[in-house]
Amino acid sequence: MLSLRSIAVTQFKNYTHQQFRFDEDIVAITGDNGIGKTNLLDAIHYLCFTKSYFSGSDGNNVQHGCNGFRLEGMMHNGNEDINTTIVLRETGKKEISCNGAAYEKFSQHIGKYPCVVIAPDDVELIIGGSEERRKFLDTVLSQINTDYLQQLIAYNKILQQRNSYLKSCAQTQTKNDALLDVLDEQLLHAGNLIFQSRKDFLPGFNQSVTAFYKVIAGRDEAVEVLYESQLLQQPFETLLKQTREKDYLLQRTSAGIHKDDLLFEMNKEAFKQTASQGQRKSLLFGLKLAEAETIKQQKGFAPFLLLDDVFEKLDEQRMHNLLEYVCKHLGGQTFLTDTHKQRIEQTFQQLGMKIQVIEL
Repeated sequence: MLSLRSIAVTQFKNYTHQQFRFDEDIVAITGDNGIGKTNLLDAIHYLCFTKSYFSGSDGNNVQHGCNGFRLEGMMHNGNEDINTTIVLRETGKKEISCNGAAYEKFSQHIGKYPCVVIAPDDVELIIGGSEERRKFLDTVLSQINTDYLQQLIAYNKILQQRNSYLKSCAQTQTKNDALLDVLDEQLLHAGNLIFQSRKDFLPGFNQSVTAFYKVIAGRDEAVEVLYESQLLQQPFETLLKQTREKDYLLQRTSAGIHKDDLLFEMNKEAFKQTASQGQRKSLLFGLKLAEAETIKQQKGFAPFLLLDDVFEKLDEQRMHNLLEYVCKHLGGQTFLTDTHKQRIEQTFQQLGMKIQVIEL
């Protein structure tokens, strides 16, 4: 079983320097709003993903008035203890090491300590734009497939180069199809591999989401997760040729797996148009639990599960269904936040589960 034994947080968000020990499989972090509960969850996420779940910029996570931060976590996996350290220097340089050995590439760390987060703003996964859903899909696949992550990094780098070249063509009023052919060939290789991975993954994942939706909602509704991609209609190579003149005009790449999306349906209708608030929450939790279960099946151990403020977002029955699965079946270490210590203690007492409560 993967577990986090302790974490030391220095100059990270609202923490000057604080150390926490985790002695149970379920850890509840309680306290008033604004005291740092979510920040502690984010520090754990940082140790797993080398970045924040809630902020795009590393600099935004430095404590006000300071020039950098340091996170140090003691992980345990199987019979192995691993010290993971992340340091953001005042120069903006980030350093990551395990047991004192620094990574050449941060991507080598992804998937080593898998992690699934459920937070209030995650409803954007259901009602927001396609970028959120692609990010979710990439997060799942990158944690279970190292090659997928490397191809994704390569694709995004080549896509950026291609778009920069298209902009330069507009500025100089010139075209060099031979150079674009070279970039297209590289984009095709990475893009086709990513497309195939997503296409192969979705049918089984859809079944898992449907099953978890029923668990959370407590009812049998015809919910589906469908994969939408331009590459399902035509080969990527054909699409790039057909859209080349359009791309020159738009100064960006208009076809490819960076346009993919996940479609959610209920009773064969668009989910976000017909679903109630409760149904949206059930689908969100269904997606996240399916992610956790997928990782567990692929890795042989459950990921960390970080539940931020979920008591405020779910009704009592859905909350009970969620926690019963998480605590009795998933089998990993769970960290959750709540403003009410008594509510947490009563809930887990009813479930018959032992928890550690950290009051901030």
